[in-house]
Amino acid sequence: MSEIAKVTKRTIDHYTNLGLLIAERSPSNYRYYDESAIEQLNFIEDCKQKGLSLDEIKQLLLEKEAEEIDVLELRLKMKNLEKDVTKVLSHFDKEDETNYEYVKRNISKESLSLIQTLLLLLN
Repeated sequence: MSEIAKVTKRTIDHYTNLGLLIAERSPSNYRYYDESAIEQLNFIEDCKQKGLSLDEIKQLLLEKEAEEIDVLELRLKMKNLEKDVTKVLSHFDKEDETNYEYVKRNISKESLSLIQTLLLLLN
């Protein structure tokens, strides 16, 4: 990894000890890094070249990780919304009181809010 990223092994060990890079350990205690570690290492080196301290870089990495988690949660909510909308739309072929009550009972308040927001954005 040090050859690919053009940094020393000592630098990688230092970043790992500081928690800037995450390594898996083998039974014989060797460190193994996945492909994302190279991307993260390049990010760290770019930040250092811009004059950021390692503490500032660590904070940026934590913020970046939190944003990625937020995006995953949003994708999950959108998938649930899609299921709710599909369920609702399947009951709109007949406009009677039974279908209306079914929709009222089965759509979550969160999904309803998201649908209303999407409708506002589309208008």
